[in-house]
Amino acid sequence: MPVTKPRESMPAKETRDRAPAHTTLILAIVCISYFMVILDNSIVFTGLPQIRSDMEFSETGLSWITNAYILVFGGLLLLGARAGDLFGHRPVFLFSLVVFSLTSLLVGAAQTQAWLIGARALQGIGAAVLAPSALSLLTRSFAEGRPRDRAMAAYSAVAGIGAALGLVVGGLVADLISWRAGFFLNVPIGIVMMVLAVRFLPETARQRGRFDVAGAVLATLGSTALVLGIVDATDHGWTAAVTVMPLVAGMVMLGAFVLVEQRAAQPIVPLRLFSNRERNGAYVTRMLYLGAMMGFFFTAQFVQTVYDWTPLQAGLSFLPMTLVNFVFAVAVPRLLDRVSGSRVLLTGIALTAVGMVWLSRLDLGTPYITGVALPMALIGAGQGLTLAPLTSSGVAGVAPTDVGAGSGLVNTVHQIGSALSLSILTAVAATASTAHAAADIAARSGAALTGSAVLLVLATLAVVTLVLPSRAARNERSS
Repeated sequence: MPVTKPRESMPAKETRDRAPAHTTLILAIVCISYFMVILDNSIVFTGLPQIRSDMEFSETGLSWITNAYILVFGGLLLLGARAGDLFGHRPVFLFSLVVFSLTSLLVGAAQTQAWLIGARALQGIGAAVLAPSALSLLTRSFAEGRPRDRAMAAYSAVAGIGAALGLVVGGLVADLISWRAGFFLNVPIGIVMMVLAVRFLPETARQRGRFDVAGAVLATLGSTALVLGIVDATDHGWTAAVTVMPLVAGMVMLGAFVLVEQRAAQPIVPLRLFSNRERNGAYVTRMLYLGAMMGFFFTAQFVQTVYDWTPLQAGLSFLPMTLVNFVFAVAVPRLLDRVSGSRVLLTGIALTAVGMVWLSRLDLGTPYITGVALPMALIGAGQGLTLAPLTSSGVAGVAPTDVGAGSGLVNTVHQIGSALSLSILTAVAATASTAHAAADIAARSGAALTGSAVLLVLATLAVVTLVLPSRAARNERSS
């Protein structure tokens, strides 16, 4: 089958997609909307003890409040990215804002466990469409080189700061109002972003084609089955049938997904995206790095249980990480003008790994300043330095026709890595137990954060062996 071409000629497309007016406003609209999505990934963490108390969740059930969102988010990202290519990124972006705002309202109004988990899953649909459309709009709106690097730095700063600030905001609203308030806040923000998007976001060329439904279904069900198996291992053990069956089913479906993509005329994930070593390294690193950040699921519970802090105090306890993250993320665009992205990336991941190893030493006698605040500040510095160059590597060399799929894949490895890692860390945490509630939380938090540290060490190895050599070769070719 011949390659499908856009309806417009390439010169017109490039002129419209790569040189739109109001680039600063475009950047602001995209970043604020994406910030809203990322905020929801972590805003729930500091409200978890209150949610558990209000709705009588078990520890495993509690993890599904996050997993339901992340799994649907990650599983449908590829389909969301393809929708942008077929229908245009601006209308798809607007649709995602509507869905995300309405489902946020449903989450905030939830009255039962099933309602809450179901609404979180629906919220993931809106996020799955919004995130790749946001990245695609940036990629098309800013020319490759310094303009795009600076835009990516802002986008990546939003990812890091949103995740960290979500912990603070979650604690603030849970203590002063209710854990529900953080989700209600999305509604007015979403409405404002819709109005601005209609006015200022550029149209993008649409491609003729169809959805790779089989690929999307296999990717979603395969990843869901893997996470379900890992979660069930927490309660039933690794050899139980309820654990082994979904794990095997997940691996079989993901294997079938690869076969489907090889034969599909219009695959949801063109396998040529994996032909670039730098991108492959960025995918692996992103999965491990963002997965390691799910250890804060346990840190939020630690400070509330062991220190007996309110949700507000727990949220404020993450300020050292949030503030340092912000300072470093803002400095990254200027830093990249003077220092290679490779050095910035490696330094950022190394700092994060050291901070996580330090934080993983938690126990009942751990003081806040030296045992929590200082290592979190180090992690914040690492996050601020890491995400911009890592995102740039994730879309390096992607052809214009693959921008949507490439953006979706970057976000997919992020979310699937987060879901799988949370399930793994929950299983690791379950191996540590005591007879006392506070000691139990301390032991589980330390075990989970040790797991996060291991993931960061693996991420560092991926950068050194895959990303850095490829970046060096690319720089030599361009010089």
